[in-house]
Amino acid sequence: MSNRALTEADIKNGEASLIPETSAWKDFTALIKVGIVNSNMITTFTGLWLALHFSGMHFLTNLDTVFFVLAGSALIIAGSCSLNNFYDRDIDHLMERTKNRPTVTGKVSPAKVLTLSLILIALGLFLLGLTNMTAAIIGFIGVFSYVVLYTMISKRRYVSNTIVGSISGAVPPLIGWAAVDPGLDTMAWVLFMIMFLWQPPHFYALAMKRVEEYRAAGIPMLPVIKGFKATKRSIVLWVACLVAVPFFLTSLGLPLVILASVLTAGWLALGLYGYKMKDDLKWARLMFVYSLNYMTILYVAMVIVTVI
Repeated sequence: MSNRALTEADIKNGEASLIPETSAWKDFTALIKVGIVNSNMITTFTGLWLALHFSGMHFLTNLDTVFFVLAGSALIIAGSCSLNNFYDRDIDHLMERTKNRPTVTGKVSPAKVLTLSLILIALGLFLLGLTNMTAAIIGFIGVFSYVVLYTMISKRRYVSNTIVGSISGAVPPLIGWAAVDPGLDTMAWVLFMIMFLWQPPHFYALAMKRVEEYRAAGIPMLPVIKGFKATKRSIVLWVACLVAVPFFLTSLGLPLVILASVLTAGWLALGLYGYKMKDDLKWARLMFVYSLNYMTILYVAMVIVTVI
């Protein structure tokens, strides 16, 4: 297959026979990358919840804000991911994990994907604007950084693409916080920084697992350009930067500080253990799984400690 989605000619030639059967809903969830949407809802909600907590406001009396910020954030993230699929449809067929996206198989036309993406983003920004303009502006910055700075400019050109992409991934907790407190307390920026520092080691581990796919697609991910040794060193350094995180969470209590310290120490220890492991791909899988648990446990715990 050439660098484009399937056409009617491909269908006649039999290429479409390789396309797995999927429902319209499954195609839609693949288009918007529902996994990314769901994971970002965790950090968005944490930012929102902590802003309510530190502002002395009650959750149940602010359900309108909760709805607007969660729905708005979900929509702009879904729209941005859909735009990413629209733009990358010429290279996604080269990667195993993306080759069956509806933008590659031709199940959804590019024009429809583009239209849907823009509608989702516009509606999402409108809902965020119903909370306040700060939340909407931060949401727009997140969309711009992901679609333009990452997808269109840096992803295919620079080895630093992962760091650029980390900006958009760190925005959700800021949106959640801004919807309640446009002044953005220091804690809001702590949440942003945690997510910014978390993403390079998370995605570098993924890139190691998928290195040959990224190489085939011509994407200059760190392990493709610098190799596994340099990537492992970079992962450890980024995780080490998170060691200071617990010291910025003291306002959430000692149990949370201890949990954050243990989680970070465990991730760093696993990272250092990578220098002894002979199987780099196995180590990368372990680091990737740990990173998912690190983010989920830490952000959920931030909510829990303010309740109990």
